[in-house]
Amino acid sequence: MCLTGCFVLKVETALVSVSDKSGIVDFAKGLSKLGVKLVSTGGTAKLLKENRIPYTSIEEYTGTPEMLDGRVKTLHWKVHAGLLALRMDANHMKELSKHNIPLIDMVVVNLYPFKKTIEKKGVRLEEAVEQIDVGGPTMIRAAAKNYSHVAVIVDPGKYLRILKELEENNCSLREQTLSGLAVEAFRHTAEYDSIIYDYLAGKILKQEKFPAVFNRPFLKRMDLRYGENSHQEAAFYAEPQVNEPCITSARQVAGEKQLSFNNILDLNSALELVKEFKEPTAVIIKHTNPCGVASSDSIQKAYEMSLGVDPLSAFGSIVALNRVVDGVLAEKMTSTFVEAVIAPSYTLQAIDAFKKKPKVRVLETGDLSSASRGGLDLKKVIGGLLLQDRDLREVTEEDLKVVSRRKPTEDEVKQMLFAWRVCRHTKSNSIILAKDGRTTGIGAGQMSRVDSVKIAVMKSNGESKGSVMASDAFFPFRDGIDEAAKGGITAVIHPGGSIRDEEVIKAADEHSMAMVFTGVRCFVH
Repeated sequence: MCLTGCFVLKVETALVSVSDKSGIVDFAKGLSKLGVKLVSTGGTAKLLKENRIPYTSIEEYTGTPEMLDGRVKTLHWKVHAGLLALRMDANHMKELSKHNIPLIDMVVVNLYPFKKTIEKKGVRLEEAVEQIDVGGPTMIRAAAKNYSHVAVIVDPGKYLRILKELEENNCSLREQTLSGLAVEAFRHTAEYDSIIYDYLAGKILKQEKFPAVFNRPFLKRMDLRYGENSHQEAAFYAEPQVNEPCITSARQVAGEKQLSFNNILDLNSALELVKEFKEPTAVIIKHTNPCGVASSDSIQKAYEMSLGVDPLSAFGSIVALNRVVDGVLAEKMTSTFVEAVIAPSYTLQAIDAFKKKPKVRVLETGDLSSASRGGLDLKKVIGGLLLQDRDLREVTEEDLKVVSRRKPTEDEVKQMLFAWRVCRHTKSNSIILAKDGRTTGIGAGQMSRVDSVKIAVMKSNGESKGSVMASDAFFPFRDGIDEAAKGGITAVIHPGGSIRDEEVIKAADEHSMAMVFTGVRCFVH
């Protein structure tokens, strides 16, 4: 039996038919120089001809013309017999000889640009359907099935490596190269079919937000140094079709170290929270929870206010901003220990300032102001997957129901809505205290809601007086309101809906608090 290092395939004939033509001319020239006979189709054949690379057209090879506007080119028994024949099977080889069918040793194919087509604005279903490749996947699967005897190349990034191996080894490829190419080929067709399935399910089966089979590809972006802890291995994968600015599409523009598993989680939390605000806003995140959020008339002031909320917790934090970062702000941020920063863009002076602190990862998202938000939220459990809509429910002043004797002031309403937006991104049970466009205290992730109130008041360092309070779910007892009153809270926003709502409202009235119900909760687990 041949070891994986053995050269088992000598390449004599290659079928070349690519949609993505990057690098194909140089690769085809290299193959031709090695004496490999090329068979080609359509636009690829035209490109070879323009570059004076010898080839045989698919029509000449099969004896049948391309037809149906190019829908049928390589779907021919002669092509697939040449791909699927087992070289060690005497009967297979006898049949090929009888019908004068040459062997095909290599298939160089990538598929119609279905993904790029459906990403175009206003694309029609008929246009998308025309980009569903049939012959390409069929050839890829045939070659990959017979990988011991046929090389299948779907990634232009592999051309140089394959050519080098051929040049160094008398136009032959190793067994391990062939098997690796086959696995990659099946991944390629699986991803392609999955994208088509998702698109057509959305267009044709519009009622199926949660289909019987959830089949979505995730493409590997990078290996990570480790996971949440150093003994865990980890990698980062991306969805192929995401059109809004996000951590996956963000570009690292400074910082020598790559992102860690925990960096990515924290950056995602920070960015999704800062997207909630139109005015200049700064968010400081620690362990996926905010420790400071502030909005102001300038991004510099917003950052200073946000940092002032809890400077102790901000040590080693993640910072998200929704405006351009200039050199002055960058210098200010690097004066303390920050793990990473994410913002729409940076001035050259800002990049220079961050480069003085090479351990700070700096990410650029592009414009956030017109971000179209949507899609599903996925949460993995052992042996299964939970799917739900993303919680993008916006609560406005019109949604608020005043339930207390005292109506909230205009400023209290403004601060309560600010606090509610922060609450939507803070782990349950969450309590947010806010005034003057900034958080003053945050209680997150507690098993008891009253404990979250106590922690928020304690973390405020006396700033709770005159603040409003947001709660992600109703108060089951009046004790949370009583604790808030001790901290000087003036108004409360929460969903309502407890069997003890009357008791809770009564507590607010006793403390002269204004209280409003949203009618919706915003748990984050």
